[in-house]
Parts: sequence; C-alpha cells; structure tokens
Amino acid sequence: MTPAPLRGPQFGSYAPDEVGWLLTDLSGVPLEAPTEEREEAVQSGAHYAESLPHEYRPDAGYLALYRSVLAATAPRLAQAVGTVTELVLRERGPDVVLASLARAGTPIGVLIRRWAAWAHGLDLPHYAVSIVRGRGIDRLALHHLAEHHDPSRVVFVDGWTGKGAIARELAASVAEHEYDTGVRFDPRLAVLADPGRCATTFGTREDWLIASACLNSTVSGLVSRTVLHPRLVGPQRYHGAKFYAELACSDVSAGFLDAVSAQFPHVGDTTAPADRFADHAGRRAVDSIVEAYGIGDVNLVKPGVGETTRVLLRRVPWRVLVRAGAPAADLAHIRLLAQQRDVPIEEVADLPYTCVGLIHPGYTRTPAGAEATAAAP
Repeated sequence: MTPAPLRGPQFGSYAPDEVGWLLTDLSGVPLEAPTEEREEAVQSGAHYAESLPHEYRPDAGYLALYRSVLAATAPRLAQAVGTVTELVLRERGPDVVLASLARAGTPIGVLIRRWAAWAHGLDLPHYAVSIVRGRGIDRLALHHLAEHHDPSRVVFVDGWTGKGAIARELAASVAEHEYDTGVRFDPRLAVLADPGRCATTFGTREDWLIASACLNSTVSGLVSRTVLHPRLVGPQRYHGAKFYAELACSDVSAGFLDAVSAQFPHVGDTTAPADRFADHAGRRAVDSIVEAYGIGDVNLVKPGVGETTRVLLRRVPWRVLVRAGAPAADLAHIRLLAQQRDVPIEEVADLPYTCVGLIHPGYTRTPAGAEATAAAP
C-alpha cells in the first residue's frame, strides 16, 4: 500500500477535504539556498528540483498590489474556472478525480472542485501530485491514484501553460507508466489558461495575470515547490515538499479561493471556446526568442505572465520582454518586481504573450559575489 496523502492542518493550510497532498513532508530539512547560488548550480548541471529558493517575502506595497489585482481579476478567474470545469465534466463525466500538479495547479484544482460542488452538488476527490521537468511525474503517486480510483477517471490539472514543457513531460510519463504497468491514465491536461496553445481543455487562452501567480507558498496553502532529491526521496516515498507553518501570519490562500468563489454566481456563459486545436504556437515563439537573443537554451525562456513572475521571484532574471500595448493591469506587478531587482524591460511588437521572462544565460557569480557575468550577448 502507498502512503496516505498529507492533509491540513498538519500539512498545508487548506481544509483537509479540499486537497490531499501525495507528497513527503520535508519541513524539517534545510533545502533553501540563495537565488544566485541556486542559479549558478542549475546552469552548471544541478537539477532545479534538488533545492528550494528562499521564500519571497513581499513588502506592504507588493501585498497591496496583489490585493488590488485579485479584486480586479476575480470575476475573470471565476469565469475561466467555470468554463474549464464544465468542459471537464462534459467530456470526462461527473465522477472524475482531480490530480493537480503541485504547486501552481493546486489552487486551481481546489477552485474546480468548488465549482463542481457549487454548480452540480458534486464532491470530487482532489489530490496534489508532483511532476518535475526532466524527471517526470511521481510514479508512486500514480500508484496511489490507481489503488483508490479508476485511473481513467483521473484528470490532471495545472494553472497555465507556457511553452508546453510540462504537458509534454506529463504525456511522456503517463505513456512510460502504462508501458511498465499496463495501467493507463489520460494524459490530457486541464488548465485555467492556455496562452501557449498546447492544451485542448482550458478556461481561456488569454495571457493575463492569475493572481495566485503573484506569490509563492502564501497563496498555495503554505506549501513549497516540490523537491526531488535522491538522498531524501526513495522509491517508497513520494516527491517531497515543505510546509511553511511559520508563514501563517502572511497566508492569503483561503482569501484567494474565497474571493474567486464569491464570483461564481455572476459567471456568464461557460460554453467552451470553438477553437480548441493545440497548434503549439507558443513554443514556436519561444524558439524565435532563443535565436534572436542568442540564449542557446530554451529552458531559460519563460513565456507568459505566470512564468515571468516565477523568474522574477525565484531565478536570476536577465530581462523581461513585454508586448507593446499589453494591458497595464496585467503588468503592474511585473514592473514592480523588475524595478526591485533592477531588471530591464523591453517592449516587443507582435509578442504572442503578454510578457516573457528571460533567465540570465551562462550565469556565474564573481569570486567576490559581485555582479554576474553572462555568456550570451
């Protein structure tokens, strides 16, 4: 038997019925490293999932900006939640099991579960599972889902798409799992927003700010990004994560969910968009940026508002590309974070995303810890 899922309040700040975390609790393990140190290690060959960045602690100005963004976008978020949930239920049936990709997918999975309960009286099981680029989905978590549910009923959930790396990772992992075990999971990913045009189940394809992308653990149940380190996670343990209980005074996870859920009665037509073909236009745009800026590594290009936010919060950013004429409201927090980190912003015509974050290419620290150098021009 696989280990039981972790639940709040012992792990995470979500209510115990809202999500079960198929994770190993690593709260007592020191995994954080300074951003610059992590960036140099990752670009020198270390895997990003073997350590954690220090949690970003927003100041009063940034929190005020987050609250204004949430107030302004909650109706649009609720509309997208309703649209993607209705699409999932119509195509996959009312007995689905939600498996959110931790961590960005978890708040969205909770909202999908809430919509299903509010609109249809359904009580959908909901889990959070880890998937790591280059390492795949947590196979032990898949075993747990198959032990307790019909694998054909499992729907994988994420917050948004960028260039489609996680969608491809999920498809490859599920195919490998089926080959090894004969157990088949549906690899189709349900996302709130699909600006990368690599999903067919989504609430919107517009690239706008999902408020939960503004923060890290304090809007995601106080749970860290997932960790996969060979010394900490063995074959009989799920991928790991930390519960930052000490940040409870800064936790806005419940407030985010409640603000969006309060807009459910005002949601309009939830008919799925007619154009649901995945043409992967986002990946082609990223390849063009890699070539134009001489970056040499597609993994250093993070397209979309959500991914750009992650670059500014967790990585060593090089510059931010912004689509000329993009709505100012979707970029206010990007401009603030870029200003705080002294990151240049370039306006680009015909950018298919609202913005794109570029990680510092060829990053190294000087011996004295001064400014970094870069291999690219």
